[in-house]
Amino acid sequence: MTGNDRGFLNYQQIRKAHWNEIARKMDSWSGWSQGYHKRLKEIYRFWVPPDQRILEVGCGRGDLLTALAPSRGVGIDFSPEMIFRATRLHPRFEWHETDVHNLQDIQGPFDVIILSDLIDDLWDVQKVFEQLGRLCHPRTRLILNTYSRVWELPLFIAEKIGVAKPRLTQNWLTVEDISGILSLAGFEVIRSWQDILWPFNTPGLSSLCNKFLVRLWPFRFLAMTNFIVARPLPHGVKDRPLVSVIVPARNESGNIGRIFDEAPQLGAGTELVFVEGHSHDDTYATIEREMAARPSFNVQLHRQTGEGKGDAVRLGFSRAKGDVLMILDADLTVSPQDLPRFYEALISGQGEFINGVRLVYPMEQQAMRFFNFLGNKFFSLAFSWLLGQPVKDTLCGTKVMYKQDYELIAANRTYFGNFDPFGDYDLIFGAAKLGMKIVDLPIRYRARTYGETNIHRFRHGWLLLRMVVFAARRIKFT
Repeated sequence: MTGNDRGFLNYQQIRKAHWNEIARKMDSWSGWSQGYHKRLKEIYRFWVPPDQRILEVGCGRGDLLTALAPSRGVGIDFSPEMIFRATRLHPRFEWHETDVHNLQDIQGPFDVIILSDLIDDLWDVQKVFEQLGRLCHPRTRLILNTYSRVWELPLFIAEKIGVAKPRLTQNWLTVEDISGILSLAGFEVIRSWQDILWPFNTPGLSSLCNKFLVRLWPFRFLAMTNFIVARPLPHGVKDRPLVSVIVPARNESGNIGRIFDEAPQLGAGTELVFVEGHSHDDTYATIEREMAARPSFNVQLHRQTGEGKGDAVRLGFSRAKGDVLMILDADLTVSPQDLPRFYEALISGQGEFINGVRLVYPMEQQAMRFFNFLGNKFFSLAFSWLLGQPVKDTLCGTKVMYKQDYELIAANRTYFGNFDPFGDYDLIFGAAKLGMKIVDLPIRYRARTYGETNIHRFRHGWLLLRMVVFAARRIKFT
């Protein structure tokens, strides 16, 4: 046995005895942890939809895992006293007494893997992350939280006066440290943030500090906890999926022929899904004529019953047969010839939600009015701040994702409501809440050659401002 092996075994034995003692102590004592763990459950419930396959590494008594209502819940911990209590308190789920440095007996994959207040206590963080890679599928989310070193002295004092659990020597890793180790172990950080300014269960003050102040400068630098959401590094997709291009079309008769002419064949083939939306011209009849003239094309045509582009997109997505979903505005201000770049960005794994950006390259004259341009700039900055990921153009009509990811967004749509007439924010909000990797893809924005825009700058601008406030309440200050 090497000196390093002996050091590891001694390290683990000391910690196992320590956490066994903590487990027994928690039967009759909670200290300040009640408010802290209540807030942790709120945060994880926001990021983890119900009915997921969830693994919690370092699960303790299993309270956090159980609160997330998994379809399959597996908790592991090296403390037999913790596992005994988890099994007794939550018999519905699987509990394993296992060293997190050796997970060979755990069978995956899992949709979500959680490490809550664990990595500062590990002997070899990189080895644990590498072990977890075997238990992931390409869309698995790794979510972890760890104490900020800003709280090293307050936690030490809290332990000494008996209001916090005693802790052994810690790693005290920074977000940058953890991000680097995740990269070495084959993971990519999607986002990180600070949370929990006030760990006590104090009515009113807890919400003020932990849902509002901690999001603002300079209070966020005083936060107790760092959170990180990561995913396995992408390896691309070998299969060639069928691609469905959803085309909302209202008063776009003059553009339909060009859509058929310019739409590229992607993957295993391209399916065009037209949703005609109460046009005043002959858009519907024009689509029917083009379909009849091109019998070899894979095309669907639906007449919209609701109102707004968002409703049309949702109808098209629900009828699409492809594994990849794309939106192409029928005004052709974004060229169908740009769609292969969106496709490659998705299937290569560079992103999971590919968002078109019109604000990088110079636009054709009259492509976007000046005040619309300013509004788009403002909303891109606002939503990047709200979502914690850069979104340079929120209203570009071209967006691409996998159908199975859209179905998760749709299943959780009630959280944000249904008042987005454009459909863009509905998708962006949902993707951000699920921790999807959003990637901006710059395109050349062209002027219309037929028809007029359906966007009303002042009426819709006011609606967008309301949506910023709504998003702040439902995403940022939660």
